[in-house]
Amino acid sequence: MLLRLSSLTCVLLLASAALAQRTNLQQANEAFHAGYAAASNGDLATARQQFQRVVQLAPQIEEGHSALGAVLCQLGEYPAAITQLEAALKLKPADQAAQQNLALAYAQTGAWQKALPIFENLEKSQAALSPDLLAAYARALASAQQFSAAIRETKAAIAAAPQNAMLYDQLGSIYAQMQNWPEAQNTFAEALRLDAGLASAHLHLGVVLANERQLPLAIEELTTAAQLGPKNAAAQLELGKALVSANQDENAIPHFQQAAALDPNLIEAEDEQARALQRIGKEKESVSLFEKVIVAQPLNTSALTNLGLALVQMGKAKEAVPYYQRALAINANDATAHQDLGVAYLQESDLDDAIREFRAGLALAPENPQLHYNLGLAFKLKDDLPHAITELEAAAKLDASSPDPPYTLGILYMQQGRFDDAAAQLRAALERRPENGDGWAMLGSIYKQQAKYDDAAAALRKAIALLPNQPGTHITLAGVLQEQGKKDEAVAERKVAADLTRVAVNRQRATFATNTGNLLLQKGQIADAIDRYQDAIGSDPTYAEAHTQLAAAYERQGRAADAAAERAKAAALEPNRP
Repeated sequence: MLLRLSSLTCVLLLASAALAQRTNLQQANEAFHAGYAAASNGDLATARQQFQRVVQLAPQIEEGHSALGAVLCQLGEYPAAITQLEAALKLKPADQAAQQNLALAYAQTGAWQKALPIFENLEKSQAALSPDLLAAYARALASAQQFSAAIRETKAAIAAAPQNAMLYDQLGSIYAQMQNWPEAQNTFAEALRLDAGLASAHLHLGVVLANERQLPLAIEELTTAAQLGPKNAAAQLELGKALVSANQDENAIPHFQQAAALDPNLIEAEDEQARALQRIGKEKESVSLFEKVIVAQPLNTSALTNLGLALVQMGKAKEAVPYYQRALAINANDATAHQDLGVAYLQESDLDDAIREFRAGLALAPENPQLHYNLGLAFKLKDDLPHAITELEAAAKLDASSPDPPYTLGILYMQQGRFDDAAAQLRAALERRPENGDGWAMLGSIYKQQAKYDDAAAALRKAIALLPNQPGTHITLAGVLQEQGKKDEAVAERKVAADLTRVAVNRQRATFATNTGNLLLQKGQIADAIDRYQDAIGSDPTYAEAHTQLAAAYERQGRAADAAAERAKAAALEPNRP
């Protein structure tokens, strides 16, 4: 930004003439001379002090206000500059230097409504505007959504300063505001050709590339922007957002944290961090961040509903309900908020309220398959099978890719004895989610009911491959094999089932004994606790938790070697356990 004192020589002569006639203004004259000399030498601090003296000594002299306003503009103290420049123009409306500085100060403080008329008058008067002033004029026009005019003025600035990379960066930003992504991308690239180290151009190009879904290139540009501007909170925020778009939530979180640390008022960084934590299953960590966002932005319905969702995910549906209700009080036409509130009620087994909210959501979004599915599930839990089936069938038609509606329909049809319909729905569900071991087991059971033994055996074997430790599936398969005359195979399956049942029973005993030992250990009854942990290990030597707790009990007895041995056994049983 240029210090606009172009008329100071003339000003000095005028001021000198005026002051010569007034001997009592001699000090103001001297201060003006000193201020002008300091400004000419780039000593803005001294210039400011001297021009302030002029204004104090001779407030009726316009040139003092104009000169002080110009220096304050150069120092970036725009509100103070505006006060002086407005005073100058009251005394001398034709002072173009004051007009230019005032327009610039208005533009820099966001008062584009005040800046534009001054710029327009300057342009009409055919005043020679510098590239900086043309750029400021363009920014004011862009703020007023006058994009074509903003582009015109920015291009005029570029014509006057063709090597100024920042002007190209500004032009690209205007194109981006218009969502003219190709022109924006090309213009930012030109800015970087002129100045490869211009952090703002890397930032803006990265945002454009992210909008264009060119995520690897966007991340590269935004990373460069963050490296060039390590204290730029916006660069960290946008880099985090690009990483989120690339499904890299874990990598994005540190950038959101950095953005928030650099700019505590950047609430969007807290919000984005909370969402990323929620997506990776760290709902507990997200709650405090969502609460902070809501304190800063109490009408942020997205934050309210996301906080509610985090609480529901943590099993705290009762605490979630008030947040959903607040969101709906702000916007009663939010179908998603009705849906999420219904899910919270569903978690609390408040089926009537859940049904009411799902119906309210469907009134707003009748084609929403998830709402139909949730409503069907609520009716199922109320044992209202006809209504449940109606809603689930609607969900299945609206979303042919989701495995959930046909799976639940398969269960309901099976309960009604409609085995052909049940099998058809389960097959559809398993085509969409073939890793559903319970689904294959259920389909195998239906085929067994229909005496389709080959199909039943095939489905049950798939279930066992996915869930090998469920004894019930082996028992069902044994029955199928018996019907097929494969008696030896049936016996083998029954033996597997018996072994699995024995293991399950032993694990239950071990779990019970370990829990009892934990209670005794909390009470300080260490010897009794050790007995219970040893009972648990006797029931199931592979139960790592019993070894871990026995180690803790030994340590409290001072038996360090025994404790270390038990921890080693636990680590061998659960090698990935921290």
